[in-house]
Amino acid sequence: MAKELGHFIDGRQVPGTSGRFGPLYNPATGEQTGQVALAGAEEVDRAVQAAKRAQPAWEALPIIRRTRVMFRYKELIEQNLERIARIITEEHGKTLEDAKGSVIRGLEVVEFACGAPHLLKGEFSHQVGTGVDIVSQRYPLGVCAGITPFNFPAMIPLWMAPLALVAGNGFVLKPSEKTPSAPMLLAELALEAGVPEGLFNVVNGDKEAVDALLRHPDVAAISFVGSTPVAEYVWRTGTAAGKRVQALGGAKNHMVIMPDADMDQAVDALFGAAYGSAGERCMAVSVAVPVGEKTADALIERLAPRVRQLKIGPGLEPGVEMGPLVTREHRDRVVRYIEIGVEEGAELVVDGREITMQGYEGGFFLGGTLFDRVTPEMRIYKEEIFGPVLSVVRMPDLERALRIVNDHPYGNGVAIFTRDGGVARQFANAVKIGMVGINVPIPVPVAYHSFGGWKRSLFGDHHAHGVEGLRFYTRLKAVTLRWPDKPLGAEFVIPTLG
Repeated sequence: MAKELGHFIDGRQVPGTSGRFGPLYNPATGEQTGQVALAGAEEVDRAVQAAKRAQPAWEALPIIRRTRVMFRYKELIEQNLERIARIITEEHGKTLEDAKGSVIRGLEVVEFACGAPHLLKGEFSHQVGTGVDIVSQRYPLGVCAGITPFNFPAMIPLWMAPLALVAGNGFVLKPSEKTPSAPMLLAELALEAGVPEGLFNVVNGDKEAVDALLRHPDVAAISFVGSTPVAEYVWRTGTAAGKRVQALGGAKNHMVIMPDADMDQAVDALFGAAYGSAGERCMAVSVAVPVGEKTADALIERLAPRVRQLKIGPGLEPGVEMGPLVTREHRDRVVRYIEIGVEEGAELVVDGREITMQGYEGGFFLGGTLFDRVTPEMRIYKEEIFGPVLSVVRMPDLERALRIVNDHPYGNGVAIFTRDGGVARQFANAVKIGMVGINVPIPVPVAYHSFGGWKRSLFGDHHAHGVEGLRFYTRLKAVTLRWPDKPLGAEFVIPTLG
């Protein structure tokens, strides 16, 4: 057990002082590989104070100089992409190619941040009244914090930190204690790129560290990604403390398959979207909604053999399609949902519990699971499982398919597969979901658009990354200018500037 991680505070790695630690595992073998310090309130305060000290000088820099640091950061991430991805696979379990892809999606946000001189240039109106002009400009908030989940230990921190930093803020990251190594490396690379010491800090920890950030008087804003119960808690607690909060929660993403869909394309898309990353992503498709019995029968006939033949193994091995789940506890939780589905009367077409991994018996593996004839009343339909479990809910027509999507409390992502442009347009306009894919199974917006759901998948007013992300990390100031060349006299009414 060689690895012991502390925190990254004031420009260097420091050991934990709380006396509390969490275990780190290799999910493929089940072996404990090290431990990570769990921060208390005192360590969180040290990180926040470091960011607070470094932030004013950083804000005072010309925007182009902050942007040049982002360009260097981008280059360093590119140079270390393989290293970052390998760390993710070793701690999370996802395949190396999947890990690389997630780092690249985070890197795209760094590239977007490099456009800050244009994105933050403000607005100007000339002669809004006689001799009066108005300038509006966005200013940083101060110290911002990010709380990120285990499943994307590089991508989601990169959705947050680069935008917060390039806008002129200090930043404190609290990553998942299950996958802390990649975030620590990202902070080191930011320092190497030219981010001043103390500006970007990482505190590892659990709920105690989260609560300390939520209640800290010098933290102006909190960005969170995780489960819906925790997202709501973060939002309620943070806003009650007067903070700006952006909290992205869970999902139950549907994929509607129309009778006219290209079934081969639909099955390929569904197979990857449901079982990629072992279903441990908030944009995974966990519910397939074939419209009509013939469509459903054709879907099951083609999909079931693919699920049975899913190539499962350690994420570092070539050709593996799905690695283990992140922890033994999480695997056991997903297994319990499979048991619940059987108890509720769903038809278990493929049972992922039957998998055996020779040579990796201690790993946190679970095979792909496929349920048919699931109904909206079942728990496996209503609740987020966050594992390689796909539920097929048969619907007789598009109207009822649309209704169950809209009636679900989650509203993160949805997809429809069809050849009919009119149907697709009708669906996209009527569906009450934040991100919609038309023949695209995982409709994650590119970095210069914004990511976020509706309903209980998002708490707060701003989506992540894109222009919305920069707005979240800044506040607006409007300056009205007048340079009179003679006295104007007292004004006792609101000026009309006419």
